[in-house]
Amino acid sequence: MDMVYTLAQMEEVAQSLMKKFGTQSVWAFHAPMGAGKTTLITALCKIVGVEDRVNSPTFAIMNEYQGLGKVIYHMDWYRLENEGDAQRAGVEMAIADSDYCFIEWPEKAINLIPSDALHIEIEILDPEHRRIFIP
Repeated sequence: MDMVYTLAQMEEVAQSLMKKFGTQSVWAFHAPMGAGKTTLITALCKIVGVEDRVNSPTFAIMNEYQGLGKVIYHMDWYRLENEGDAQRAGVEMAIADSDYCFIEWPEKAINLIPSDALHIEIEILDPEHRRIFIP
């Protein structure tokens, strides 16, 4: 998958990703600050039935949601210093126990990402356009 989209098309992008990769449980989002990771994850959470307001877990490290009988974790590892911080935060158990786990800044503790995880790259092309691709 490789597509260019505008921020207004975020829900369509999320639908397309879920249709193609919805069986994947762990999704790792690689992108610079301001690329729209949280916005895309919010759209994905809506698709899987999360009715709560989805917020960036920058300070909490991870937020847990319920949707359609599934457990969804949204993690933001930006503030982690190393893998030990992630382990102390309980991310390994959360990854194992989730139906979906969406991780921002996975490179902060890349060795904790399961080998079968879906890696998604988002590139900022200009203020309105993004390129998303699966390496």
